[in-house]
Amino acid sequence: MATTNPVRWLDEPEKHDYPAAAEYLELLADPDTVSTLLDRLGSAPIVHKKAKDILRAAGLALLPPDNPHVRADLGKILAGKALSPILLVQGDLTTGTPAQIADGYHRVCACYHADENIPIPTKLAALSDLGEGDPESGKKKRKK
Repeated sequence: MATTNPVRWLDEPEKHDYPAAAEYLELLADPDTVSTLLDRLGSAPIVHKKAKDILRAAGLALLPPDNPHVRADLGKILAGKALSPILLVQGDLTTGTPAQIADGYHRVCACYHADENIPIPTKLAALSDLGEGDPESGKKKRKK
């Protein structure tokens, strides 16, 4: 279902997106890791990624347009309503760890159905340097 209507986006994710992301991430990681990732997502700048690339990096299947949540987001797109940016945890190519859509899977799928090349505003948090120190200062923890 290609559309000529551009997808409209909010400037920042909605406040309820972060607790939703936490609910999902708690299934994958310990509370400290989840807390750190949420802090990173909250302070991350918006970057734009294509729907097709997000799904591939996450290793997720494209949900069909008749999925109730995808259908609702497609309706928002067609009505010109703004969608919330995606919360994404970066994968790791060296370990084979896929990216994780912490919040926004249905929005990604809806955008893919509208046009797989739509640039999706995304807050992207790195997982790779957790436990290795402060990424802001570049200082690493010393191993004992």
